Parts: sequence; structure tokens; C-alpha cells
Amino acid sequence: MRINKYLRDAGLCSRRKSEELVLGGKVKVNGKAVTDLAFDVSGADIVEVNGKIVDNEKDLKYIILNKPKGYLTTKSDDLGRKTVMDILGNRYADLFPVGRLDYNTEGLLLLTNDGELSFKLTHPKHKIEKTYVATIKGDVSEKELDILRGGIYYQGVRYSKCKAFVKDRFKGNTKVCLTITEGKNHEVRKIFEFLHKDVHLLKRIAIGSLTISGLDRGEFRSLNKKEIEYLENL
Repeated sequence: MRINKYLRDAGLCSRRKSEELVLGGKVKVNGKAVTDLAFDVSGADIVEVNGKIVDNEKDLKYIILNKPKGYLTTKSDDLGRKTVMDILGNRYADLFPVGRLDYNTEGLLLLTNDGELSFKLTHPKHKIEKTYVATIKGDVSEKELDILRGGIYYQGVRYSKCKAFVKDRFKGNTKVCLTITEGKNHEVRKIFEFLHKDVHLLKRIAIGSLTISGLDRGEFRSLNKKEIEYLENL
């Protein structure tokens, strides 16, 4: 198994971060520094990161969290700001978030120590559907939604086709349900920014058919076997 995949599957961090650790000389195998991403390791090898031994044999855990606003989607923060790990507590300190939700974005967030599943759910090539409800200040017309459905090019970035429909209109606001498959940085907010629309509230409500139904803000639970198998088969 290649060293970066070994680190990812150990639940240490994402594959990209694993590559950074290897290239930065932070990883040793059997006492020797390894900087080659193609380096293969086996279960018999002793792998260290920053002097700590990495255990690839672990109990896989899967948590679904209804993330509130005001929390960073990260393991820790140098400025001492609240992160989603503060909600989960020490019992789940070995987990890491699957993808990201912005500081001011609510809703469905998965956390796991299963690096392979995390990679599958976040890599654009797998086209995993992620559904959001955006509360927009003012009106959003069908003509505008048609533009988004066809894909847009904004600030040098191509945003793929999406599904979009009006969920509700109330007190001068419009609730739009939007389903994307890429998950680019700030994608949903950028899409509405293209239309000159102000997103008042953004909430992710589903990944595929997995939803946060039954979870209040800040609540979380373990996925059941059926849900895990569903995600693996997406």
C-alpha cells in the first residue's frame, strides 16, 4: 500500500494532507524518512508521523452531525475558535470531517476515520449528490434557476450543472433547494453570487439519500450498518 493511502486509511488525515506530510519529510518508515509518494508499506512496517507511531488497524467509526452555524469544519484551530470536534468530544478525537461546511453553513456533516470512504465521497469524479437549502433574500425566478441548471462560469471557475427548484417563498425571501455533485470551495454561495443574490442561510440537508432527519442543531449519532453500506455503494 502506498504511504499516503496508508496514512489516509489510518484516519490520520485526508489524502492530500498525507501527501503534504510525506513531501515535507514528516514521515518515517522503520526509522528512515520517506519523501517518495510511491513508497509502499506493509502491515509489518513501523510508520511514524512527527515521531508518533501510526496504527493502521483501527475500529472504523461513522458519525452524522447536524452542524450549527459558528463552528469550523476542522480538527483544531490555531486561533482557538470553536470546531465541530468541540461538539463531538474526546471520544471521537480520532475522527475527521468528510469535506467541509463553511463557518456560517449548517447541516449534514459526516465524520469518520475511514479514509477510503472519505476520499470517495469528496472526490469530484464520483459525482456524489449533495443537497442544500439556501434561503435567499428577495425573489429567485425560474429563468435564473434555468441558468444555474445549465452550469455557469464565474470568476474563472466552471461550476457544473445542478438541480434546482423553489421550495418556498415567504416574507420577501425565497428558499431554493439545490443539488450539486462537485463540492468546490464555497460552491453554493458562489453560484448565487453569480446571480447577485444574497444567501441569508445555507443548510446541507442530504448526501445522496442520507439526511439529517431527526437531528436537531448540534446533535449527532452513529450511522447504522445499512447507512454505511449505502454510502460505500454510491
